[in-house]
Amino acid sequence: MSGAEAYSDVPTGPPLARSQFPIGERLTYLNHALVAPLPVAAVEAMAADAEAAARQASEGWPERNEGVERVRDAAARLMGVDAADVAFVKNTTEGLAFVAGGLDWRPGDRIVLPDGEYPSNEFCWLALGDRGVEVDRIAPVGRPGELPLDAFAAALEAGRGRVRVVAVSWVQFTRGWRTDLGALADLAHEHGAFLCVDAIQGLGVVPADLAGWGVDAAVADAHKWLLGPEGIGVLSVAPALRDRLRVSEPGWASVVDQDCDHPELVLHPSARRYEGGTLNMVGVAGLGASLDLLDGAGVEAVWTWVDHLAQRAAHGATALGAEVLSARQGSGRSGIVTVAVPGVEAADAVGRLGEAGIIVRARSGGIRISPHGWNTEADIDAALTALGDL
Repeated sequence: MSGAEAYSDVPTGPPLARSQFPIGERLTYLNHALVAPLPVAAVEAMAADAEAAARQASEGWPERNEGVERVRDAAARLMGVDAADVAFVKNTTEGLAFVAGGLDWRPGDRIVLPDGEYPSNEFCWLALGDRGVEVDRIAPVGRPGELPLDAFAAALEAGRGRVRVVAVSWVQFTRGWRTDLGALADLAHEHGAFLCVDAIQGLGVVPADLAGWGVDAAVADAHKWLLGPEGIGVLSVAPALRDRLRVSEPGWASVVDQDCDHPELVLHPSARRYEGGTLNMVGVAGLGASLDLLDGAGVEAVWTWVDHLAQRAAHGATALGAEVLSARQGSGRSGIVTVAVPGVEAADAVGRLGEAGIIVRARSGGIRISPHGWNTEADIDAALTALGDL
């Protein structure tokens, strides 16, 4: 059972402490699908790590490195995978590129990819065209941008066994359609293909079970729903795919024995092989604090509350005469609600809401609203009031 269907009891209030997000003192911030505000705990953790680097330098390395492994464990729990499957990357683009650039492509190989993906999940696959790799597109259906499984099945069948990868966003960035990754993984595997997922718009707000679902690779950087800093992210690569991926950036950190005086290129059996060099340690520290907040609240509780706020926004927008462009029924819904106000351009509406201290985003011809677990019903009502005044 997926996250949206598993939890029915709405908490009486936000599961994340509002005091962790001082931006809420001056703005109604509903733009987590773009950039999340850093919680106080993350800011303090980053400052503490930077202070340790300043005062201890190399002498503090063992303790800081132990901290990295604690964060890896926390990320693995959130993703629903083994810690050995997790590597730290600088962003989603890098993680996707490791997968796209690591397979042994042959001319005539194919990739199944939906239209309307974020550029990071398009360009890395399109760039393989000079190696004779072709991209087969799936056209989203209807106003919510639904991606039906039978469309993927048709593309896989048409590929006649040449499809190597199905690439998809767990949650589409414009209107928020959420794909059933378990069903899609089964379908891809039946046709001999791997499933590679851009998870940035779901991880941290929707409960994940990537290993249980059979996802081969998934990546998300921290600065959206994970509530972490920019410049750090997490990549999960399942063992079956890890054994097939060439490591494109091997370095001292990629190998079993990190003896730099007597280097030997024996890749680490875990996903750490993709961490070629020194990590963004300050960023990892900040991400770790944010993961602790999510873990303490419970991602299930976070999702239940965010889903509640999204439903409130959708119902309220409908009552105002706006059109809800996002799926709000069944398992396709997410933390993103995109609405269109008749007669008002989305960019103009977002600008006017911004002047009123309501921070949202224009996407795909609509106004994208994306609350998190610290937002309140009053935040949604303030946004609806501003929409009504357009």
